[in-house]
Parts: sequence; C-alpha cells; structure tokens
Amino acid sequence: MTKGKPVSIIMIEDDEGHARLIEKNIRRAGVSNEIIPFANGTDALNYLFGADGSGTVSAGRQLLILLDLNLPDMGGVDILEKVKANTHTKRSPVVVLTTTDDSREIQRCYDLGANVYITKPVDYDGFAHAIRQLGLFFSVIQVPETP
Repeated sequence: MTKGKPVSIIMIEDDEGHARLIEKNIRRAGVSNEIIPFANGTDALNYLFGADGSGTVSAGRQLLILLDLNLPDMGGVDILEKVKANTHTKRSPVVVLTTTDDSREIQRCYDLGANVYITKPVDYDGFAHAIRQLGLFFSVIQVPETP
C-alpha cells in the first residue's frame, strides 16, 4: 500500500499567541507535518484557490485546515463555506478553533462540513488534549485523492 502525500496543515489564525500555542501543542503531540500559517482569510484563500480562484492549485495537495472564525478581514464561516463548496478542497478536513461557543454557530459550522469544532481559550490541558487527539487524527488520515 502506498502512503499518500504528507498532509500540510493550513493554520488560519490572526492571534499570534494562539497561533504559537496551537503550533507548540501540535509539535508536542509528535506531529511534524508542515504548518503553513495565515493571519487573515484573504491570504489563506489566495493560497487555497490560487490567483484564478478556481482551486486547481490545491488539486494535488493534501491539506488539513485549522480555522479561526474571528478574522480581521472576513468571517471564518465564509471561508469554511468556500472551502467545502470547491471541488479541489471540499475533502480537506477543517478543524474550527474559535472563542465562539454559540450553539447555533457550532451547528452552522458542522452543517457546512466542519470536521471538528474546538472552543478556545479552553483550559490549557483540555486544549493540549484536543490538539493531541488531532495529532493522532493527522497521523492516520489519508485524504482521498481526486481522480
């Protein structure tokens, strides 16, 4: 059985402290995958969908997206919607990391296709545990290749 390409972790998080905490916990969980950080939605969407906006640039990429909902330039829910609506990125798992614990917002994210929803700042141990669980998830995940 051939192993798929390594998964790159796209982290869309504008709070530098949170970004560092997330990365530290991912590394502590033993995950060495490349982490590509973005501090706003515009840059992240440009990376995911390319200059032409079609998303073909992501066709061969194995991505896992860590998404903050509260970004300076656009809502994370809009990004989630765009990612899940695009043929080339819709299979990429999306983990929502946000301060919002509004049950309607959480349900909306799941309805749009989010895989995991983590509220922050959770207590450090809870957060570290959630990230470690993600680490296990990362290590076993095989994002299906598009034919």
